[in-house]
Amino acid sequence: MRKLTLLIAFFALVLGATAALAHHGWSSYDAGKTLTIEAPVKELSYRNPHAHITIDYEGREWHVVLAPISRMAARGLPEADLLPGKRVSIIGYPRKDGTAEIRAERVIVDGRTVELR
Repeated sequence: MRKLTLLIAFFALVLGATAALAHHGWSSYDAGKTLTIEAPVKELSYRNPHAHITIDYEGREWHVVLAPISRMAARGLPEADLLPGKRVSIIGYPRKDGTAEIRAERVIVDGRTVELR
């Protein structure tokens, strides 16, 4: 029984470490190419580890990866500023593989620019 418990604990640690490494990898985004998208928010997921919004832009549905919610709140970007229907400008890095996803570096809402990174 003790061996089984140790084996389960080992795999839990390995899987947790793998998930943490995958979460913090930004290499799939093209930091050499800045993209600006302006559109109303379609959907919002305001939870950790990163908030996300979905917007329609140029005929595609874009997934926008934002910062952790504690950082966004500390920098003046609360959930109320990203509710569906709110018009935003997103400046960030698109995915290298052409997927309609952008890692937001800054958000402009109501004339205010909020730096996320």
